[in-house]
Formats: sequence, C-alpha cells, structure tokens
Amino acid sequence: MRTRVIFFVAGLLSFGAFAPLRSSADVIHLKNGRTIWADHVRENGKHVEYDVGDDSYKISKSSVQSIEAGGLPPAYALSANGQGPAKDLPVFVPEDSLAGHNDLGTKVVHDGNVDVDALTSLEKEGKPELSATAYFLAGKHEFEHGNLPQAKRYFETALRFQPENSTILNYYAMALVRSGNGAAALSYAERSARANPNSADAYTVLGYVQFATDRSKDAIRSWKRSLELRPDPVVEQYLAKANRESTTEADFAQRESSHFTLRYEGKQTSELLRRELIATLEAEYDELVRQLGVAPRASIPVILYTEQAFFDVTHAPSWSGAVNDGKLRIPISGITSMTPELARVLKHELAHSFVSQATGGRCPTWLNEGVAQAVEGKSLSAEGRRLGQMFRAQQAIPYNVLEGSFMRFSTMEAVVAYAESLAAVQYIVETYGMSDVERILERIGQGSSAEAALRATIHSDYGQMESDVGKFLASKYGE
Repeated sequence: MRTRVIFFVAGLLSFGAFAPLRSSADVIHLKNGRTIWADHVRENGKHVEYDVGDDSYKISKSSVQSIEAGGLPPAYALSANGQGPAKDLPVFVPEDSLAGHNDLGTKVVHDGNVDVDALTSLEKEGKPELSATAYFLAGKHEFEHGNLPQAKRYFETALRFQPENSTILNYYAMALVRSGNGAAALSYAERSARANPNSADAYTVLGYVQFATDRSKDAIRSWKRSLELRPDPVVEQYLAKANRESTTEADFAQRESSHFTLRYEGKQTSELLRRELIATLEAEYDELVRQLGVAPRASIPVILYTEQAFFDVTHAPSWSGAVNDGKLRIPISGITSMTPELARVLKHELAHSFVSQATGGRCPTWLNEGVAQAVEGKSLSAEGRRLGQMFRAQQAIPYNVLEGSFMRFSTMEAVVAYAESLAAVQYIVETYGMSDVERILERIGQGSSAEAALRATIHSDYGQMESDVGKFLASKYGE
C-alpha cells in the first residue's frame, strides 16, 4: 500500500499529537467454524449486520455462534501481498477417507510438531486412505503455521495415495498460490472442483485461485456456484470485490510486456504515458531483482484507474495513493507523462510483489512497507527527530501491532505507522546491511514468525528492536 500522506508526514508527525490506535475489531464466530472480522457489528431482528470498510453485510442470526467485541485483527487478515482478496481459508469438513480417524491427529501432530516417525510407521501399514489422511494432517499443521514448503511436500505425498481427494487438492492449491505459483495452483483447484462438483469449498478455493491469477470473470462464476451450494458471508465479500472490478474494467484495453500486463481505459491515458509506464516498470523490475535477490514468478497485472474508479474498486481508505492486492492498482487522473513521483509510487507498489514472493505472502506489514519505502528511496530526514522523540517517550506504535494491515488506521495513525516501518528497515540496513533484510524475508518465507526471524538474524526481539530503533533515530537525527 502506498500512501500520499507520507509525502507530508513532517507536517503531521508532531510529538504528543498521536491519538490512541483504533486497532480493535468485532469478531463474529459462525457455527460452521468460520470467523468474520468486522469494523462494526449490530443485531437487527433475525439478522446480524456488520461493516467491513465501506461495505455492509448481513447474515442470519441462526448461523452465528457468538460475537466478540474488541478483538485484535489477525496479522495477515488483509491481502497486500499478491495472494488474492483475503488471507483466510475456508474451513474444510474432511470428506471420504479423511473422516473416521479421530485419534489420528494426536498421533501425527503432538507437542506442536509433526511426528515424522509416526508418519513412516503409518505408511508401512499399507493402507492408502490412512496414509493420505496422515500426510494431509501433517501438511495442514504446517500450512496453518506458515511453513509452506514443508506443507506442500506433505500434501504432495498425500496426493500420491489419493490423487483425486478434493480436500487435499484444495489445501495443496492454496499452498501453491500463497507461494506465488498461481499457474500450478489453478490446475489443482480445477481438479478439486471436478472431483467434487457439489463442494462449496472446492468452488471457493477455485475462485480464490482464479482471482489471484487475474481471472476475475472465472472467479465470479466459481464464487456464485459456491454460494448456490452454501451461503457464506466471506465468499459474498470476495464476490462483491470481483464484481466491482469486472464492472469498472469491462471496456479496458490491454497490452503486455516481459513481466507486466497493463490494463487501462484508452481515453484516460495517452500512448506516451503507457509506453513510459511499461519502460519504467521493466527497469524497476530489474533493479528490484538486484536489490532483493528474488523475482515474482508470474506476470504482474497493472491497472490504471481514474481517481473515482480507483476508490470504487478498491474501497481503500481516503489516504491511499495506490494498492497492491496482487494487482498494482494505480490512480493516474491528470497525469499525462511519467513523473519522478509516479515512478516512486510504481517502484513502491512493485516492491510488495517481490516481498510477497520472498515470504510466501507472510510478511508483516511493517516490514513490507518498510522495505517498499526503502527501495523507492524515501528518507526520514524531515521527520526522524520527531519520530525519535516518540520512541523515547514510549508513544510509538508497538511493532507487533504493526504486523497487521494499516488499512484500519486513520490518516494520523497511518502516517506514524509508515514512518516507524521505514525507521525499522533503515535501522537494519544501516546497522547490518541489506543482506540481513533479505535473510529476514527468507526466514519468514520458510515459516518463521517475524520476531523469530529477527532473533535469528539481528538477535533482537520486538522489544529490543524498538529500543534500538529509538537509539538509532536519536543518533542519526538528534535528540
């Protein structure tokens, strides 16, 4: 996410002016095991109504288990990393051979770890259904703990025993798409829907993968089919976003380059601007490969909007200047040729796609935004001293809070969040080098938490890093 307010952050970031964070949310726990994180929840007769951003939804009260007020939104609840419209995964009810082994879970996973010896022992029994279930449970455990490489290996083994099991195919497709391999994920999601054409979960996952691979019209059909099979308010949110995008971009033209697919409304952009955009993006792509040592696997969609269309499609907060939700969504009203500011916005947003590839979509927002600001060349020179004063007064936002999306923040909160993110990355780069930033991203991609990755590289937890960032700011920008 790129924010315009960062350009005038010095005028807003004043000592003592920071208001308390509005970081809590209301949580709706559904009877089917799902959870919905909402800005506001209210009961209205036989329905529960809730707001997410500018959208309002309602669900039957009979489908709600409980409502919890004031929860902390999950760290990866909103997608800013190229993995589609949301990060949550449908709750699968194990089918066929995955049912009837209630005690198997404790054999395969105990003390927080997969028991590899137990897997080997179960496989030696020579029962394909049992082996498929055991390896699926192991993969599901690793998937839920963010260890995507190991999760994929377990799912692949499970599929050797039951290659057409829809539940295993669903999870494997999700592991692939979150690892940045949407093209491969698509074939497995399609197989799942063919194997179980009456599964709402199969069509939900298929739509998720289609949306993430820039097949929005196909995703709309899949999500409509999922809702026919089983009403689900989360899928309704997915569908609403895809419909907004499809309606807005119905008459857009398209051109492709080596690494990008550019979509635009012809009368809103000049041929000169389109050529300059592609040339700038390709040059920035090559530079980011050198800076971050990784590259996205698939072509990256870049969509140019008018100002109004941008907010209609994204429903982003008013302070947003661009969005990367797997597609670079750029408002270009009034711009007729490439400007230095537009080039910085493009590089910032493009950096998120690289970070997503490096971390398997698991990067905390503060690190994601810090890296994006650092590679675009942003500096804290104008506001570093004020920010240092906030750290010294212990009025900075804790970094564990900044793991979650910034989309829920007010303008003032977003200003501080972005500045702190840049300060942390600037501190790591100037103290340890860009190579340690790459190692942190790599460890997160391998399944480590952000804090564990910090401890393994710069030997700091969040508390220590906050102290060190404060000292860094004081030393660099003065007391």
